[in-house]
Amino acid sequence: MQDLYFQDIETIKAKQWQLLKKQLEYISERSPFYKNLFKEKLIDIKSIENAESFGALPVTSKEDLQLHNDAFLSISEEDIIDFVTTSGTLGSPVNFALNEADLKRLAENEFKAFKIAGLKKSDKVQITTTLDRRFMAGLAYFMGLRKLGSGVIRTGSGSPQLQWDSIERFKPSYLIGVPSFLLKMIEYARDNDINLNNSSVKGAICIGEPLRNEKFELNGLGSKINEDWKIELFSTYASTEMSTAFTECPEHRGNHVLSDLIYTEVLDEEGNHVKPGQIGELVITPLQTQTMPLLRYATGDMLTYYEESCTCGRNTPRLSPVIGRKQQKIKLKGTSLYPNHIAEVLNSFGGLKTFIIEASLDELGNDSVKIIIPEDISLPELNNLKNYLKSMLHVTPLLEMEKIRKIDQLRNPKSSRKPINFRDLR
Repeated sequence: MQDLYFQDIETIKAKQWQLLKKQLEYISERSPFYKNLFKEKLIDIKSIENAESFGALPVTSKEDLQLHNDAFLSISEEDIIDFVTTSGTLGSPVNFALNEADLKRLAENEFKAFKIAGLKKSDKVQITTTLDRRFMAGLAYFMGLRKLGSGVIRTGSGSPQLQWDSIERFKPSYLIGVPSFLLKMIEYARDNDINLNNSSVKGAICIGEPLRNEKFELNGLGSKINEDWKIELFSTYASTEMSTAFTECPEHRGNHVLSDLIYTEVLDEEGNHVKPGQIGELVITPLQTQTMPLLRYATGDMLTYYEESCTCGRNTPRLSPVIGRKQQKIKLKGTSLYPNHIAEVLNSFGGLKTFIIEASLDELGNDSVKIIIPEDISLPELNNLKNYLKSMLHVTPLLEMEKIRKIDQLRNPKSSRKPINFRDLR
């Protein structure tokens, strides 16, 4: 049978709607949170007959999940076999759990995502992210690669020396890692006379940081990697709450939606669906989940989507890179910015080894932005950076110089499983 994603759009939508109805029925029967919500709002799920009536259902917020965490549990606690937490990007991490069926679904999700990127059983893949620390994704990568049949090298996070030693020993064809960590691997290779482009690595599945802009071109971070290391870079997008990954195909024209595993909506401030190409908040309903099913969950991520067929032949929708988080929007001297905008400008400016962006409130309660940069920057470079920021952002954030070690400590807090480049102190 032909892969669902290559079938015509009406067939894909019909299959997705069938799965969505089944998920809605499961939620209404098993989830204490949603059973109470439906009763309180007088919602009869039998009246949900199309996307329009489904879109009238209440949106679930991160605060709902945090405040009523136990009420989302829809199975017996003794059937839980894996406990994880969200990354806590916008606050305290939230508990999440999976049963056997959810773990199998997680493996299926990554298996399909890796196939979209073009990975095969014959590939060896080095996972440079943690598999512990309550991190769902690391385990998902491992299980997805096992299902694919690929060889797996579990180096874990950090230690560029270990990464290069493992590349030399086991000859992986792909890496899974955070883009900014790939820059550290490049720096280590340069300092230790390692020939980057003579290694076995031909591509990297990148997580946690955007690599492309809305035109599908490599952004500053992606370009900086490819300047030295001529490997193919694949964007991905995922979260614990989604239990699903969105991954680029080799055409690099957006992250494909796994339509049989998740239902996506992109909404404006009033909760209306935006048109393809317009920016809105991603709202998701994972399909075929059992332990903690979510219905119309607002991710807080701002992006757009595309509906036309991809040149790879798949007819599923595709998501753009995340341009920012709804709660992280900054109003600086009348200009609206997301941290990703600022990071993109800094990554495209040559000469900055590292940085961190901080948002706070000034004495009048207005947004203020400070960029902490290495203290070894020269005066001419500093002046060039100020002018570059002004020309690209139309405002000039405050610049503060600090030791690289201090910046690295801020970028890698002990509570975080991946590097951060933004601190919201408002």
